[in-house]
Amino acid sequence: MPPAPMPPKVELPDQTDALFRADIPPYNTTYYFEQLVDHNDPSKGTFSQRYWHTWEFYEAGGPIILMTPGEGNADGYEAYLTNKTINGLIAQQEGGATIVLEHRFYGFSNPLPDLTPESLKLHTIQQAIDDLEYFAYNVELAMPNGTEVTPDKAPWILIGGSYAGALTSWTMVNKPGLFWAGYSSSGVVEAITDFWKYFEPIRKNMPSNCSADVAAVIAHVDEVFSGNDTAAIDGLKANWGLGGLTHLDDVAGALRNNLWDWQSLNPVSPPNATFYKFCNALETKDGEVSGEEGWGLDHALNAWGTFWNESYYELYCGDSDAESCFGSYNASAEIFTDTSVDNAGRSWTWIVCNDVGYYQDGPPKDVELKNGPIVTRLANLETNYDTRQCQMMFKDTFPEPPLPDTEAINTKYSGWNVTVDRLFFANGERDPWKEATVSAVGVELESTDRMPIVVSDGFHCSDLRVSNSVGDATIADVQSQALAYFATWLSEYRDEQSQYR
Repeated sequence: MPPAPMPPKVELPDQTDALFRADIPPYNTTYYFEQLVDHNDPSKGTFSQRYWHTWEFYEAGGPIILMTPGEGNADGYEAYLTNKTINGLIAQQEGGATIVLEHRFYGFSNPLPDLTPESLKLHTIQQAIDDLEYFAYNVELAMPNGTEVTPDKAPWILIGGSYAGALTSWTMVNKPGLFWAGYSSSGVVEAITDFWKYFEPIRKNMPSNCSADVAAVIAHVDEVFSGNDTAAIDGLKANWGLGGLTHLDDVAGALRNNLWDWQSLNPVSPPNATFYKFCNALETKDGEVSGEEGWGLDHALNAWGTFWNESYYELYCGDSDAESCFGSYNASAEIFTDTSVDNAGRSWTWIVCNDVGYYQDGPPKDVELKNGPIVTRLANLETNYDTRQCQMMFKDTFPEPPLPDTEAINTKYSGWNVTVDRLFFANGERDPWKEATVSAVGVELESTDRMPIVVSDGFHCSDLRVSNSVGDATIADVQSQALAYFATWLSEYRDEQSQYR
């Protein structure tokens, strides 16, 4: 299955600075909240949900700024408490306290002791939303006056990126009034089963010579693998060191990994970032770089294979054999059978298969693209490539490859039709998830002062990190606009409260 979308990690600031308040615990201090196992049946008891918290910038009456990193272990996201991120910038400006809350069924915040389908029945979008509400009204924060800052007594702000950005929108739709304001970065608000358009921002924004050559290789792969020339098929498999893979769609599907590397880019990514190294390998020949049209099939095919055999295969697979690393047909493989906790891939796949889809595959056969697709059509919804893996991972739940009820999710949580007061959307033009955000091509959602939609030249969740504003003025503008809006919205809160005194 493809990787889950996550906000980027940020390096923690130096907390030994002499100006830092001595009464503030270290950022990495872990706190525990007794969260309800099942919000539909409180009699099932509670579980310990981890969170991190600081009141470094807090002033009486300031906002409580809550973030969940979403679908992963939240340990390591403590920098989102600080002014190295938009969370901390808002806190610093408005005298707020910041919180990072681990999402249920990720890391070590598990309602039940395993990730079996029976346990994962409690892993739903609605349960996650209810977690945020129960936490906000019941947590006793370690900060001064920390029991008197519930949402009925203080303004709460919800911030998230990617899936957690969508969760921000979905929560404000589902729980009106719970959060005074929200910030959704690269929020994938629209559940989409066949999300082949994930690769479109990549195809359009990657170097044109690289996309042309990748498309030429993929067209060749699809043609050869759809034929009966055994020697040609074996030669192609060997080109990437994948002769040990039995199924051709696994071979073709594995090549998506070079494109998924785009998601880790940001405006200050170094020239030796993995994606750039990949394109440089394809487009440099005898010290020269190709023109916009690329070098063509022969060079691109050989160069791509060399890149894999000399560095990429080991980088991705380590010492695993090809079948163990890329095979998707072995139902007894660990990826399908491991039900232990802190297995983000399994937890996220449950949401993918049941609710949101986001299958990142090749385009349907009737879709025409300039130079052709950059992802194989042998791995797409028509061939059940990703849905079959859902079936294998949760075979008792899905007797057939599942098609999640994305229409129900989009109806319940508004998807692209969201209209929420004081919700700030920040998206990136080069974000591969852009086509699931409110800035997707063809979505006619108006940006207003009550629900601004601002698009930078950034990548995935680029606007969450302050350092990215140094490398991209458009991101600096997004952050500046956000700070201005939150100043206005929190002023409105204070004005509203003063009317009742």
